[in-house]
Amino acid sequence: MTYRAVKLASAFLLAWAVSVAAEITERNIRYVEYPGFPEAHSTWRSIGYSSTMRKVYVAVTDHRGKIGFYEYDVAVGVMRLNGFIHELAHLRPWQWQGKVHSEIIEGTDGCMYFSTDGGESREEFLMDSPHGYAGGFFFKWDPVQGRLINLGSGLRHESIKDIALDRVGGLIYGVSYPQVHFLVYDPQANVFRDLGRLGSDHVPRCVFSDQWGNGYYVDWRQRLVKYERDTGRLLFSADSLPAFPGTTASRLITGVPTWASDRARGVIYLITYGNMLVAFRPQRRGIGTFQALGPTFDMALPPQGYSPNSAFGANGKLYYFIGGHGQYVVRDTTLLMEFDPETGIRRDVLRFPIDRVSEVTGCDVKDEDGNLYFAARRYSAQAETIGESGASRPFLLIFNPEKKFDR
Repeated sequence: MTYRAVKLASAFLLAWAVSVAAEITERNIRYVEYPGFPEAHSTWRSIGYSSTMRKVYVAVTDHRGKIGFYEYDVAVGVMRLNGFIHELAHLRPWQWQGKVHSEIIEGTDGCMYFSTDGGESREEFLMDSPHGYAGGFFFKWDPVQGRLINLGSGLRHESIKDIALDRVGGLIYGVSYPQVHFLVYDPQANVFRDLGRLGSDHVPRCVFSDQWGNGYYVDWRQRLVKYERDTGRLLFSADSLPAFPGTTASRLITGVPTWASDRARGVIYLITYGNMLVAFRPQRRGIGTFQALGPTFDMALPPQGYSPNSAFGANGKLYYFIGGHGQYVVRDTTLLMEFDPETGIRRDVLRFPIDRVSEVTGCDVKDEDGNLYFAARRYSAQAETIGESGASRPFLLIFNPEKKFDR
């Protein structure tokens, strides 16, 4: 074989090796179970990463009134139960909480912030009863002391569905359920503000913030609403977020269930409940701009599916799962999608039967090694009698598009 032929063969083999290494398979996924909670039913948006401790925190619920608070040690690959929220926070029986629906977010002080939710129908139908729902709480977990700190309650009888942090001034932004009040809480000054109702019917699930500490939500028309921290004002975008023709009012009202950030380019990627990918470019003052990027999955419009999750990978691509709550693109199958902002190409890279992965949640939870973390669950007929909102068993799903895990 000539030298040129050897060079060509080597180049071919190298290209083939790179192609094989880049292919995403189930070896790019790791599943981690939650110990010590056999009646666990589900997880929601209740996951976050501590860069200080290099640990992932997850709140796991039986969807009735018991919430396990877990930590996954990334360095050693061990999952540990820290305890149950009602015990860690010394809650009284009438202060019961059904689940954590909010993100678990690392603050500038190294603590992990989250909020609680009624989590079942007795919140909605027994509001005025002595046994009804008292209201959700703001909490922070001090990972150094291993202590849960109660920061106080929100509105009476209302859950706190999601939160976001102002990492500049320390504000906590929240939204209540079922009346959709936008909340601003300053834990340092202990000042709590209710800025009024922004929606009705089904509550948009997602609050998020930008690099300047501004907080964002959507109103009942799916207009972006911004709390501008420099001025203390609420700003409303002139136009609603992009939607496909034929998108129902119920989907518009439900707004945005997830976000993920490309910090290098200053873009926050949103996925609407109507399955539209949106690139939002925030700015310090004013609303900023947004751009429609097309459907989460290429299909007849308006597209179907459900994506209460997303994460922006170290490789510059957006990843999200489609499926859950009976909204599957392929019958009883959950899809892992990859979207390349450079080319605009989206593709499903993996498919899972629902007894392996039935629903995935989590907003841009990732570590320094490129691992993406999701609070997931799988269908389980044995879990039919546990909790509400379907029959499932929760687990932590770790995904790295550029790394194969050892089995």
